[in-house]
Amino acid sequence: MTKLRVAVHKFTSCDGCQLALLNLGPTLLTVADRFELLHFAEAGPINPDAHVDVAFIEGSISTPDEEARIKRIRAATRHLVAIGACATSGGIQALRNLPHEGDWVAAVYAKPEHIESLAHVRAISEVVKVDLELWGCPITSAQILAALRALGSGVMPANDADKVCLECKRSQTVCVMVARQVPCLGPVTRTGCGAICPRFGRDCYGCFGPAETANAAALAQRLEGLGLPPRAVARKFLFINNAAPVFAAAGAAVLERAHD
Repeated sequence: MTKLRVAVHKFTSCDGCQLALLNLGPTLLTVADRFELLHFAEAGPINPDAHVDVAFIEGSISTPDEEARIKRIRAATRHLVAIGACATSGGIQALRNLPHEGDWVAAVYAKPEHIESLAHVRAISEVVKVDLELWGCPITSAQILAALRALGSGVMPANDADKVCLECKRSQTVCVMVARQVPCLGPVTRTGCGAICPRFGRDCYGCFGPAETANAAALAQRLEGLGLPPRAVARKFLFINNAAPVFAAAGAAVLERAHD
């Protein structure tokens, strides 16, 4: 069997999603005979221009250099997979795209004239064609293992866009919003985390991005009904996946009501 040629590339990010591959540990050995890792700076091999079957991309596009680099990678890749919130929706750094954020560069850097940034942080799919998105902040080892196994078998992995609420029911977790009136984003957030926050009694904060058919506007009204001020509701949506269209629209609508 021909080995799957794989690369892992980092853009603007914290490296957390790349660790999902390294954290596979011994399990990684069970699939190692099915792929060849050509580029993964965090693990050792460095060959950023290698032509590969699968390229996992962590991070958002935030600089002119990154914009040019992702286009080169796309041209040398058969299947391009965006991994994590930064790659799929822009991540935390996309907060600077929001209006009225002020001169963030001058506030952070002593010599802002040396910083080269794009006017807007963008998800990978906004710049090049993406074949598969793995949502999460960070993604899990199970997600990347499933992707490797599926792509190694010549098929695309299933897109699990169920809501966290369904995961809570499957694990018999008591709903924190119904039982304790805790403002939770589970009804609009895709599963993949195993509903880990609700299982420990706290609210979901949307780190896996919008679920399929997410009615964020209705949830926003429910959160306000629980006593959360409009700005606090907006902050829940405009957080890790703030640039995901469903969350961005819900947050903007709540802020507009707050200004009225």
